[in-house]
Amino acid sequence: MARPMTKPTAPLPRPHSAIVVDGPERAASRAMLYPVGFVAADFAKPQVGIASTWAMVTPCNMHIDGLARAAATGADSAGGKAVIFNTITVSDGISMGTEGMKYSLVSREVIADSIETVVAGQGYDAVVALGGCDKNMPGCLIALARLDRPAIFVYGGSILPGKTPQEDGCEAKNTDVVSVFEAVGANAQGKITPKQFLTVEQTAIPGPGSCGGMYTANTMASAIEAMGMSLPGSSSQVAVSMEKVEDCTRAGQAVVELLRLGITPKKIMTKKAFENAITVIITLGGSTNAVLHLLAMAHAIGVKLSLADFTRIGKRVPVLADLRPSGKYHAADLAAIGGIEPLMKALLAAGLLHGDCLTVTGRTVAENLKSVKPYPADQQIIRPLAAPLKKDSHLVIMYGNLAPDGAVAKISGKEGLGFTGKARVFASEEECLKRILDGTVKAGEVLVIRYEGPKGGPGMREMLAPTSAIMGRGLGKTVALITDGRFSGGTHGLVVGHVTPEAAVGGPIALVKNGDLITIDAVGHRIDVAVSARELAKRRKLWKAPKARYTRGVLAKYARQVTSASLGAVTDA
Repeated sequence: MARPMTKPTAPLPRPHSAIVVDGPERAASRAMLYPVGFVAADFAKPQVGIASTWAMVTPCNMHIDGLARAAATGADSAGGKAVIFNTITVSDGISMGTEGMKYSLVSREVIADSIETVVAGQGYDAVVALGGCDKNMPGCLIALARLDRPAIFVYGGSILPGKTPQEDGCEAKNTDVVSVFEAVGANAQGKITPKQFLTVEQTAIPGPGSCGGMYTANTMASAIEAMGMSLPGSSSQVAVSMEKVEDCTRAGQAVVELLRLGITPKKIMTKKAFENAITVIITLGGSTNAVLHLLAMAHAIGVKLSLADFTRIGKRVPVLADLRPSGKYHAADLAAIGGIEPLMKALLAAGLLHGDCLTVTGRTVAENLKSVKPYPADQQIIRPLAAPLKKDSHLVIMYGNLAPDGAVAKISGKEGLGFTGKARVFASEEECLKRILDGTVKAGEVLVIRYEGPKGGPGMREMLAPTSAIMGRGLGKTVALITDGRFSGGTHGLVVGHVTPEAAVGGPIALVKNGDLITIDAVGHRIDVAVSARELAKRRKLWKAPKARYTRGVLAKYARQVTSASLGAVTDA
């Protein structure tokens, strides 16, 4: 809960809006604001920007216009003057496997830049940002960090699971978007009928909200709550619920209180807060994208965070959540038993969280968790610390002669902790997917998808289509995949992404040939190709950098500016 509102004893601070609207010389500015709903008394109130990511582009964001209005109502009721504005979203799930997916990670930067531009340009004193789809969340947080004005993030909420009916020998079960991607592989192999395939497609996504497993959206929402930048409970609410509407109203009220108290993101987004976020996403079995996004968010706020921090924390933090994609349950199931707060309380009691970190409630993590009740005794979603699903992190940072600057693996342990196989090399995701679906790819191979990194793609596409096809064809334990691109939060299996340096800048992954023996060692945190240093040097002399795929437009600008994935793939370094 947010700190109870106190009756103002003095006017609320207006450090930015006063410059825009006060005094006779600002009459033209005030005149522009009357038509958008201001009355004379509003100019004495702090202006609260409500950054909405509403769009009918995707179900993740289709309901956020209503949530933005609820946040505005909350801010107005607390003495502020809310102004709603919009930014973009693109859908990973829709663009996955196409050229359009190259814009996904780019959208994180566009969202951050646009929110920063509006808030700074218009002189808003505080901000509530609402996000639904994957890149909305880190994009919003990067902007809030740069601005360093009182701010709260609100997650749009998780979708309810789909329901596939029992018919034609197909077992009734809960489904989600990953079920559809995996059905593509199953369909290609003839494991399901065309009717069953169509049924999954038409029932997996029943309405508003973000993808329903512990995929990137729910991972990042959980990380942001653990960090203290969302109100307690925000990350685990279902999109279509009164709890989510109330969360938004409270956020609007709470951000005005933060303004009164002078609490800004720099006081909340500390190194300890990032460590709390990493701890929670490990216990939840979260997405590899969290590594990329947390590095970028830390860069924006000026906190020194590196891949080494994920390894250090991962050695002592176990995986506890039996959540999709590698587990059984959906995010809505987690919401039904209390969300992540009981988990955080157990982690705090075990000494795995920093309880003294400040949060957007104006209280510390420990104070927020004091009255939280434990999970129901009969729940099966979150394991006790004494009986984890995996005793250490599933997010494994690897190094070796294939990834001198690091790579990120998602190792649940269900498909094993290591793999050695012959390389089958592809220059794009599409080429790889075709060879999986037509049966060319065989057990015992390591698929290498390169030139998909931040610069090489450009845009670092997610490889959900090929990884899901591997699982759908029953090759999850016998085929591995490595890439300088990314993986969706829905990916599971023997996969290693974010291989750096990337192929486009001459990283070792560019030098791999078909048939080279590649070893993935999750225990030793290594990824190596069985090729001598002399041979790699010989190949490097023959390697030629590919021509830029885009020479104009947003992708060209991105490719010129973006840093390595090992640094968060930021564009303002």
